[in-house]
Amino acid sequence: MTSYREAGVDLEGADRHVARISPVVTSTWGPNVVGGFGGFAAGVTVPSDLPDPVLMMTTDGVGTKLELARRTGRWEGVGFDLVAMCVDDLAAVGARPLGFVDYLAVGALEADRDAAIVASIAAACTEAHCPLLGGETAEHPGVMDPDQVDLAGTALGVVARDRVLGPDRVRVGMAVVGLASPNLRSNGFSLVRRLFDDLESAFPGTDRSVADVLLEPSVIYSPTVVALVEDDLVAAAAHVTGGGIPGNLVRVLPPGCRAVVHPDAWDVPEVFAEIARRGVDPESMRRTFNLGIGFVLVVDPAKVSAVEERAGRDGHGATVIGEIVAGDPAVVFD
Repeated sequence: MTSYREAGVDLEGADRHVARISPVVTSTWGPNVVGGFGGFAAGVTVPSDLPDPVLMMTTDGVGTKLELARRTGRWEGVGFDLVAMCVDDLAAVGARPLGFVDYLAVGALEADRDAAIVASIAAACTEAHCPLLGGETAEHPGVMDPDQVDLAGTALGVVARDRVLGPDRVRVGMAVVGLASPNLRSNGFSLVRRLFDDLESAFPGTDRSVADVLLEPSVIYSPTVVALVEDDLVAAAAHVTGGGIPGNLVRVLPPGCRAVVHPDAWDVPEVFAEIARRGVDPESMRRTFNLGIGFVLVVDPAKVSAVEERAGRDGHGATVIGEIVAGDPAVVFD
């Protein structure tokens, strides 16, 4: 006879993992959560303060940044990368996050690592004002190596129909405002991993290691952007992920509108300059990395000051980096 354990799946370890993460997960819950931990599903009530609410959903993962976390054993920040990629996509359409679920796939359970990952996700959900409703931790023996990890998540959000952001609100003459990103967030790591071999060496020009710099967790913009949307201060927004500013800002441009971005309008963090010095051409840099702008807002010029003030109060540097002009939909750097 052959058991599930002999096939590589540790059911008792899975039970211990669930018991260990239970208080971490439920610490993110508020009175709007329906259901208990460990059930087949959990739910949330739709806020009553939003007229004509529209539910929005998005899903994403951390990507190959996880390989650097695996090589260094540093898992405490990856939950912020996961949550940010999802709730900030919701924010790009104006949606307030209502709940988050994760999917953690491993070659073999490793108690401290797996608990650290879930704790990181829970901490990020708390920062995003979003309950971690549940998730799945799955062992894949024989398919994944024992120390391999993959991580994905899905977020549910809500926005009033008359506050949904998109190209239909964008007009010629509007300002393009960038929210600062101090690091790589979770994008471009398939390229980055080819450029940096020794993760424990000093990052050039700093007293920090390469791993310290590259594994900095993603900024979460959602609470600030949602507040701006609910105050009717934003026309459209773009979450700057893979594709950089040109690949994401163009997604919110309607026919007849072009975005002109001024690259000298903000300071580019040193991590991007070091990547460029290692042989990445300017066009690839713009198409791969955020270059110090993690989120872009399209704003009526009369509302720019209010946007800058609120973002600054929340700890996000906000800078006018361009404007909307007449032309075919495109993002032009000038």
